Formats: sequence, structure tokens, C-alpha cells
Amino acid sequence: NPASWSQAVTAANDSNGAIDYVTDEEILETYQLLAKREGVFAEPASCASLAGVKKQLASGEVKKGSKIVCVLTGNGLKDPSTAMDRVAVKPTVLPNEKDAFLSHIKGGVKL
Repeated sequence: NPASWSQAVTAANDSNGAIDYVTDEEILETYQLLAKREGVFAEPASCASLAGVKKQLASGEVKKGSKIVCVLTGNGLKDPSTAMDRVAVKPTVLPNEKDAFLSHIKGGVKL
């Protein structure tokens, strides 16, 4: 019983839209794609709408070139552990000192 379900159904019907479902894996794939391609660090749950559009584009339900709006409501900092679990690059731990930080960033990004 999702929140605002009847309003969502009405909005979908009024706009000739559709309501679909996505898997956790589809959401996490979209979460990574959004961060990689657009530099947006969203909360995984916030990526569900975009994952749905991606799925419907692939199935042909949504035609390429259609105008679509996806609202991302959650920042990735709400769930940083998911981000850390999904990437191979681990964070660099530095001492809490200005000189250590400046020395590190002068070397550029290291992957």
C-alpha cells in the first residue's frame, strides 16, 4: 500500500503515463550510471523513477526522444554505505591536517 497510491494512479491516467516496477538491482545500476555519467550522487531509492524510465526505454514502452521528468528527492549522503559497497575504489584516509590534505590533492586524483 504505497503512500499516495490513488493520486499516483490518477496522475498516470491523466497524463497517459504508466506505473511499473523495478528491481533493487535495476535501481542500483541506475544509481551508479547517474553518478558516473552526470555526477549526481542520489540516494538509491531516489533513483527508482529513473530506473523505471531506463527500463521502459529499453522495452520500447517509452519512445526515444520523449520528454520525461524524474524527480530525485534523496541525496546520496543519506546512504553512503551503499555507494562504498558498489565501487571498487576505496576512500583514502588522511590525517586531519591541512598540509596532508593539500599535499594529497596536489598529486591529482588517483584511481
